[in-house]
Amino acid sequence: MASTSTSSPSPSSSPIPPAAADAPVPRRILPVITLAQFAGTSLWFAVNAVMPDLQRELGLPASAVGNLTSVVQLGFIAGTFVFALLAIADRVSARLVFLLCALAGAACTVLAALLPPSWTGLLLLRGATGFFLAGIYPVGMKIAASWWTRGLGNALGLIVGALMLGTAAPHALRALGTHWPWQQVMLATAALAAGGGLLLYALVPDGPGARKPARLNFSGLSCIWRDAKVRASVGGYFGHMWELYTFWVLVPAIVGLRWAGATLSWMAFATIALGAVGSVLGGLAVRRVGGARVAAFFIGCSGACCLLAPWALQAPDAVFLLWLFTWGFTVSPDSPQFSALTAQNAPREAVGSVLTLVNCIGFSISVLSIELFVRLAQSVPLAQLLPWLGLGPVAGLLLLRPLLQGRAGAA
Repeated sequence: MASTSTSSPSPSSSPIPPAAADAPVPRRILPVITLAQFAGTSLWFAVNAVMPDLQRELGLPASAVGNLTSVVQLGFIAGTFVFALLAIADRVSARLVFLLCALAGAACTVLAALLPPSWTGLLLLRGATGFFLAGIYPVGMKIAASWWTRGLGNALGLIVGALMLGTAAPHALRALGTHWPWQQVMLATAALAAGGGLLLYALVPDGPGARKPARLNFSGLSCIWRDAKVRASVGGYFGHMWELYTFWVLVPAIVGLRWAGATLSWMAFATIALGAVGSVLGGLAVRRVGGARVAAFFIGCSGACCLLAPWALQAPDAVFLLWLFTWGFTVSPDSPQFSALTAQNAPREAVGSVLTLVNCIGFSISVLSIELFVRLAQSVPLAQLLPWLGLGPVAGLLLLRPLLQGRAGAA
């Protein structure tokens, strides 16, 4: 996979032997990883989908949705930090890590549903869920990277698309079970996550690019700031993370300006789930135009949606929906391309740890953004607030420029 950055490949990189790289990947591998990623990441927004019920039962303020989302992100940050520093995804079977974290995250969600409702207990359990998600989302990408060298951007487009569907799934469960107790939605989400972990462990063996357990290698992580190609894709990803999760948190509030009840839940589901369609289409476009250009297209379009918010929020319903669905379609498909570009250029023996540490930093940015925007949304109209989400895409595009010179490599 070519890249136009001027920096040379890392001397510590150790490519997969040609015979292993060219070996056909069994057909079941990609669908199973995709389905498992969808199931595991459904834990992420499980509480967000039942927030109205929790607010009524516990007397929570409107800002509670931001607090509960942020504590998941903080747990994820702690998890990715630990996983990266201990190189867990590179020293232990990634399949086993994924399974154990899916089961642990599901257990936290079951406890949140069955224990007597408590704000403190809910915060602790959601933080623990975020910690275990660090063994699902980036580790799923690590598993994919062990199977694909060529076409990784296409594979990650499907896998990260599954993350979008997983994130949206609790909203669909809430819409389907309008009269379900909120605990039932949580239990259904937990069962889905546990099933995904078991499915992946049973049907996906270690890929040809998986390495034997390695010793801790902190030097491999330095490529994040020392290698120009990795630095460009990581910078783009950080800009993307300023926008992504804050937008997802605010989607119910945006939709709630016009609809309520099951309609609100379905609209929120559709908005987030459209990102999966964009991720798949973006992955298919990689071989034609290159991963960096696909990422630039999507982050540029979502940034434009941020800036159009004041006009779109006042527009007729049809125009409003077109804007909202366009934003949902474009806000997330740059993520798999940033990850694929980073995995492509990072030292082979440290790919899992690099991806995990990059996620750690990116989600730290998302916590700052979520807390800032959710708090401001209590007093500032969304029409004035949403354009400021565009700061992330603008910065991301600027930082991505080194990979846009000439023909960017197909990740």
